[in-house]
Amino acid sequence: MNRNIINIEDSKIFNFILKNKIIIFLYFSILVLFILGTILSRGFISYDHVLSILRIASFLGIVSMGQTIVILTGGIDLSVGSLITMGNLFTCMFINGINSNTLWVLIVMILLGSLFGSFNGFGIAYLKIPPLVMTLALGSVLTGINLIFTRGAGKGLASPILRYISTGRLFDFISLIILIWAVLSVFFILLLNSFTFGRKIYYIGANEKAAFLSGIKTNLIKTLAYSISGATSSLTGALMAGYTVTAFLGIGNEYILWSITAVVIGGTSLTGGKGGYLGTIAGCILLVLIESILTVAQIPEAGRRIANGLLILILISIYFKKR
Repeated sequence: MNRNIINIEDSKIFNFILKNKIIIFLYFSILVLFILGTILSRGFISYDHVLSILRIASFLGIVSMGQTIVILTGGIDLSVGSLITMGNLFTCMFINGINSNTLWVLIVMILLGSLFGSFNGFGIAYLKIPPLVMTLALGSVLTGINLIFTRGAGKGLASPILRYISTGRLFDFISLIILIWAVLSVFFILLLNSFTFGRKIYYIGANEKAAFLSGIKTNLIKTLAYSISGATSSLTGALMAGYTVTAFLGIGNEYILWSITAVVIGGTSLTGGKGGYLGTIAGCILLVLIESILTVAQIPEAGRRIANGLLILILISIYFKKR
C-alpha cells in the first residue's frame, strides 16, 4: 500500500518535472551563471549587485509581458522598440521634472501605447496584414512621430517621484521597480492561466480557425493582445525615464530582439499556443545575467555583442532540442 502511494507521488513529481523541464533548466542556468559570476568577481553575488541585475531585468520583463501574449497568439510585435522610445521621450517632456505631473503622464502613456497597439491589432486581425509587416510599419511611423516632437533631441526631465519608483528602495530593502514587476508578473500569470481571456489566447495560438469556429471572437482577442503589448511597451519607456532621468532617442531599439529572445528562451513557441510568462521571467533574468558576466569579464563592446548573440543562439538551440 505504502509503495503504491510512493509510486503515485513519484509519478506526479516526475510528470511535473517533465512538463516544466524548460523552466527548471532555465532557473538552474541562472544559478550556474551567478556562480560563474562569483568566480569572476567576488562582489557579483552581493545583495546590491543582484538587485541591480533584477532592476535592469524588470524593464525587459515588463515589455516582455505584452510580447509573450502576442507571440502566444502566433504573432510578433516589432514596434515595441519605438513604443518604448515614445514612452521615454514623452514622459520626460510632459513631466519636465514636476512631481504633480507624474501620475497623469504615466496613465496617458499607458493609454497612448494601448491605442497604438490597437492599431497593430486592427491591421493584423481585421485587415489581415502580416504581423511582421504591420508592426514594423507602425514602428517606423512612431519613429517619425518621435523625431517630429523632439526634433532629434530629448527634452525635459523625469520627476523625483518617478526616479524613486525606478531606482529607489522600499524600506531600503527591495527596489520599487522590482516590486512593480513582481506584482504585474503575478497578474499576467493569473491572466494567462486562470482567466477566460488567457485560455482564448492559447486557443487562438494553437488553432485560430478552430477557435473561431468554437465561438471565440478571434479578431477582438488578437487586437486586445496587441493593445496590451503597446501598453506594456509604453509603460516600460515611461519607467525607464526615471532610470535614465533624461530622454534618449532609440533607447528602446535593443528591446525588440531582447523581448522576443526572452520569450522564446522562456519556452514560448513562435508558432503560438505553447508557453507562458513564468518562463519569460527566467529568460529576462538570463539575458541580463549574460550581459553582466560579459561586462565583468571586461570583454570589449564588439566582443560582448558577438558573444551575446552566440550565447542567445546556443540557448535557443538547446530549447528547441529539448522540446
